Amino acid sequence: MKTTCLESVSTSPFLPLQAEPLAVLAARAACALDRSIQQLVQASDQNLGHLEVQAAHDVQELLRQAVERGAQAKADATPPTCLVCGHELTRCSSGHARTFESRYGAITIKRTRGYCKRCRKWRTPADAVLGLEESAGYSPAVQDMAALLASKMPVEEAGAVLEHLTGIKLPRATLDREAKRQGERAQALRTQLDQQAATEKRQLELSLEPYQMILQLDAWNIRERDGWGQSARQRRAGQEPERWHWVYTGTCFRLDQRGRTAGGRPIISERGFVATRCGLDALREQMHAEALRRGLGQAAGALVVGDGAVWLWRLADDRWPQARQRLDFYHAVQHLAAVGRALFAEDKVKLTAWLKPLVRQLKNESSVKVIGQLEEALAALPGGTRATAITKEVEYFREHQGRMDYRAGRRAGEPIGSGPVEATCRQYQCRFKRPGQFWSRTGDESLLCLETFWRNGRWSLLFPHSAFNPARN
Repeated sequence: MKTTCLESVSTSPFLPLQAEPLAVLAARAACALDRSIQQLVQASDQNLGHLEVQAAHDVQELLRQAVERGAQAKADATPPTCLVCGHELTRCSSGHARTFESRYGAITIKRTRGYCKRCRKWRTPADAVLGLEESAGYSPAVQDMAALLASKMPVEEAGAVLEHLTGIKLPRATLDREAKRQGERAQALRTQLDQQAATEKRQLELSLEPYQMILQLDAWNIRERDGWGQSARQRRAGQEPERWHWVYTGTCFRLDQRGRTAGGRPIISERGFVATRCGLDALREQMHAEALRRGLGQAAGALVVGDGAVWLWRLADDRWPQARQRLDFYHAVQHLAAVGRALFAEDKVKLTAWLKPLVRQLKNESSVKVIGQLEEALAALPGGTRATAITKEVEYFREHQGRMDYRAGRRAGEPIGSGPVEATCRQYQCRFKRPGQFWSRTGDESLLCLETFWRNGRWSLLFPHSAFNPARN
């Protein structure tokens, strides 16, 4: 195999590495790659993976210097202007060096620094242009990777995965701090986007047929370290320490975006997600904004599906008063089963024989008939504990009678269950309810926001470079 002679393109060997032209570095990298290929061919215990890892190492210095020179050129071309107010900076001085970690290694650049009289602050415009203004010493690509990995797994594991995949070593505390910072930035951007969605007039979509918007809501618990170390004192004062708090979650999608795979599995081609620890008011506004972005303003109607929690229907009445409401079918079945257990106790044969026809009737006919049979069963009891339990369930069915139009929903192709949002809750919990994990209010909301940006396909709004495709540019 023919190799390129480095001496044919090299300059003086005593020149420092930083001063070498990129062509020299490229030639050196080419020679290293040729040697790596020869080594792969000769080594019986190496496969293509070994070459991939070695090739990345061979060209890393070339890439590092290329990025460093590009960053320096960008910094040199940045005018001494305040990027906040646009005012020209005074008392400028150049040559302020800054070193930061990139995905290819440490990079050092020199920038111009000046004073903005209008803002009354010292500014370094190049830092903002390069995406380094708020960073603690990491390039946008490293910030991106840190935020994404920390939102997907515990920071200790995230650090190990980051080092394995890229060679970048980030201390656990640094990774945690960077993820939190990016999460706070995501929250600010989320607020801005939600305000825009609520105020802007959206252009009507061209749709062949009117569609229904489906909104599903639920909640799950997250464990926090609130009042940590104060448990004994609180208990002595008669207060039970609170550790678990609600994370309110929602998903929305157009009915025409719901279908089935070739194997018959239900699938939703496109939908939006919301998850917040900041309470029902935050859920209401975030969910409404997400639904607007997904087409609520042009929908022929809306349907809210939930598990029967009181807060859920109150929120729907407040935010979407014109929307229809539907109780999750499987929660309704659970309440039917509760009646059956009160009637037949441990006799599973009788319970099954009594329950199955009622479930079919509820699903395929009318909730009125089901409620009538429950009332008959209640009237036949003399009273006591069983009658009290059944009375509670009958009242539940009466309260939700208008939300149990399952036959009409099935004919219209609408969901009768809240499976999508329950699956969404479970997916979030896989990250936030691992063994031994505790959170803080600010920490969990930051990572919830990052995870939601990723799920909604808006990660590039946080990190614009992640949408860049060299093949298309």
